[in-house]
Amino acid sequence: MALSVDLTNASERLQFNNMIPNRKSLIGLTHEELRQVLIDIGIPEKQSRMRTAQLWHWLYVRGVSDFSVMKNISKDMRNLLSEKFTLSRPDIVEEHISDDGTRKWLLRFPSPGTGKPVEIETVYIPEEGRGTLCISSQVGCTLNCTFCHTGTQKLVRNLSVEEILLQLMVARDQLGDFPNIDTPQGAIVPGVGRKVSNIVMMGMGEPLYNFENVKTALLIASDPEGLSLSKRRITLSTSGVVPNIKRAGEEIGVMLAISLHAVNDKLRDELVPINKKYPLAELMDACRNYPNVSNARRITFEYVMLKGINDSLEDARDLVILLKGIHAKINLIPFNPWPGSRHECSGWDQIEKFADFVNQCGYASPIRRPRGQDILAACGQLKSESERLRIRERLALEAMISGHGEN
Repeated sequence: MALSVDLTNASERLQFNNMIPNRKSLIGLTHEELRQVLIDIGIPEKQSRMRTAQLWHWLYVRGVSDFSVMKNISKDMRNLLSEKFTLSRPDIVEEHISDDGTRKWLLRFPSPGTGKPVEIETVYIPEEGRGTLCISSQVGCTLNCTFCHTGTQKLVRNLSVEEILLQLMVARDQLGDFPNIDTPQGAIVPGVGRKVSNIVMMGMGEPLYNFENVKTALLIASDPEGLSLSKRRITLSTSGVVPNIKRAGEEIGVMLAISLHAVNDKLRDELVPINKKYPLAELMDACRNYPNVSNARRITFEYVMLKGINDSLEDARDLVILLKGIHAKINLIPFNPWPGSRHECSGWDQIEKFADFVNQCGYASPIRRPRGQDILAACGQLKSESERLRIRERLALEAMISGHGEN
């Protein structure tokens, strides 16, 4: 039985109180940015690199959110830091735990300048030998892919570097994946045994439409002196923003996934409308030229299985032809139905026939086992259902408050 934990009461949902106003967060700053803000508050420049390294360790190796526990930093400096800066986490509004162990957190962030909070969802998927965190890059989405419930939401804004990183840090907080602060200073989280060993930029939004913030966040996440995730364990998924694909390879260097779903322009124009701007020929050319692609660093092509739409053996044949010359694997994704969708999931027998054909042609084509469906955490389901339910709750609360005012 799935477990849902509501971590705020109804009245608190109409407010936002997690971030301390007028204090800049140190999370999400690069090494040089962090050093500069320390200099700006009076830290001598000769000490700034040492102090930056100390803070970096506390923030990303230890995962602390309180300056007072940084025992190798003087009390006066800790007090100064706490006056000027914050390490606050976002509010965890809800936590849902699936029957299969998948966890979904609804996180609330402020919107600078507007005072209006925004909410995004982050999903943790435990598997044998690894744990994968699915991270969002935007609030909402502009792509309007017809099979994706998440894409039915309007884009509100890009997430900041801090907000992208905090999804990873909150997950590690909740899972006990940071080392105890009482262990020796040199202790680090091992590469083996981590609960969050992999991250995928496959949550809400199109990562390559938020390139600079995603780039900085992933470089911090893969920094060997901090969160220390291998770039081979970080996957960025795009629907095909061709101009930024090469940049992602050159400037970030993580694994690439393409949200493909169709093998000809006519169908892909309908399923993934960005194809009208960047058609398949351009997208495939960008994939063939993605830096450092090899048999050991293959591009993943995501392919949602839609009954009677893209699941025939002719489609499988055309998929193999389309990917010729690309080091690739194909993830076949059974469609996750949602209210109002015009699509149906392909039959399991047809999915297996499709997979067998692609496999026989030399491409690995694992069928992705749906995870977290009972908590609306499966592929394409993020946030929209929570948003609908929460709007309904808010309207009910406002009606209740209004009713009391009339009595």
